[in-house]
Amino acid sequence: MNIDGLPLVKPPYGTITAINLDKGEFVWQIAHGETPDVVRNNEALKGLNIPPTGQETYNIGTLVTKTLVIAGEGHVTTTADHPRGAMLRAYDKMTGKEVGAVYMPAPQTGSPMTYLVNGKQYIVVAVSGGPYSGEYIAYTLPSAGE
Repeated sequence: MNIDGLPLVKPPYGTITAINLDKGEFVWQIAHGETPDVVRNNEALKGLNIPPTGQETYNIGTLVTKTLVIAGEGHVTTTADHPRGAMLRAYDKMTGKEVGAVYMPAPQTGSPMTYLVNGKQYIVVAVSGGPYSGEYIAYTLPSAGE
């Protein structure tokens, strides 16, 4: 951090990258995660429209399904769209485009898992952090076989 409290490196601070292993080439790369509060709320940046920057963190774990890449955020943030917490995001596996996101009350602390019951596919993720006690949260996907 420099004197203004901003990170010393330029964004993106955290990314997810799809790599074609046959060719050794990037297929797509996206900034993963909300813009950190320390950046979004910094007085030096007041009035600027800051696009998503991702979050500096180690990869807590991703889940790849038939059509999706699912990953949660490792830091808490606060936005106009949700209270202080983190998001679990789903990206199109072929393009990297975000196709869905759900609010979690705390950051992801373990790799997402999936299972299928009676034709419904579930995503389970461990969350914990700060004053929030750890728990598993299960979400359903809109259609089976993702």
